[in-house]
Formats: sequence, C-alpha cells, structure tokens
Amino acid sequence: MHPHTFVFALMTFLHDLFTVTWIGGLIAMGLVTLPAAKKVFGPGPQTKQFMHAVQKRQSVLVYVSMVGLALTGFLLSKRSPDFTGLFSFASTFSLLLSIKHILMLAMVATALYRSLSAKQGGAAREKLNFALLVLNIGLGVVILLLTGLLVAYAA
Repeated sequence: MHPHTFVFALMTFLHDLFTVTWIGGLIAMGLVTLPAAKKVFGPGPQTKQFMHAVQKRQSVLVYVSMVGLALTGFLLSKRSPDFTGLFSFASTFSLLLSIKHILMLAMVATALYRSLSAKQGGAAREKLNFALLVLNIGLGVVILLLTGLLVAYAA
C-alpha cells in the first residue's frame, strides 16, 4: 500500500470516528439516555445528578472530537481537487463543504454554551438545555447529509 493511501485511509477513519463519537453521542443522549434517566429516576434531582455525570464524561470525548474533526477535515479537504479554499463558494464541492463547516461551528458554539451553563439549574434552564441538545442533533444530522452529498459529488 502506498503511504499516501494509508495516510488518507487513517485520516478518513479518524474523521469518521470523531463524527460517530460526537454526533452519535448526541443522538444517544437525546433519544436514549435522557428519556431512560427520566423514566427510572423521575424528574427530580437524581436525574439531574445522573445527567450531569454523563455529560461531564462525554464532554471530554466531544472536545477531543471537535479538535480531531477540525484537523482531519482540513487534511481531507486539501486532498480534493474540487477544494477551492476554506469558506469558499467557488464550486459546488466548496459550497457544500463551507455550509458543513458553518454548521459545525454552530454545533461547537452550542456545545460549549451547553457545557458551560450545565450547572445552572431551574426548569427554564433545563428546557433551554434540552432545546439546544435537539438543535445540535439536528445540525449533526444535516452535517451527515451534507457529507453524503459531498461523497456522492466527488465520486
């Protein structure tokens, strides 16, 4: 195997792993962990304590994934002949990639806001936190769709 092929395969693997870790973690949190915790513990302080512990552990993986996605994404995009620059709209490929990057930045901002304000309590804060979780899940799903479009376009 040619070294360039191996490096490309490794970057693709890592990019996919970081994506699964972050977006998959969001989907699991919103559709599995949070509803199960509410069912088992009820809406009281045990649920809050449990969810805070889960989010604290998961945040380390999310932060690593954010950095990893930025690095591997940059390296992967430079490989494509259709790449015309970061936040360029000069080609269909670059347009889709730029939209994907903008959405990723929105996900990063949302994730950072959620993690920095997670300890603050109150029913209104919990509703906002859940709404931001749903927003990030939606953004993540759109990013996955854009990724599919980019792969199909490049093929």
